[in-house]
Amino acid sequence: MDKKKKIFVVVAILFILATIIVGYDISRKTSFPGSKKYLKESIAPSEEVEKDSVNVETK
Repeated sequence: MDKKKKIFVVVAILFILATIIVGYDISRKTSFPGSKKYLKESIAPSEEVEKDSVNVETK
């Protein structure tokens, strides 16, 4: 193999390894958005909501 090809292969392998290591590190520090429970404040407003005064019965 030519010297330039060897250097290219070594640099390519180092780049791929560095990309995998950085990706793994980032993935360990973050979590999947669907796995988090929603905060109570974001689902229900903090102020009290008055109930409807009309009672409707369903059968």
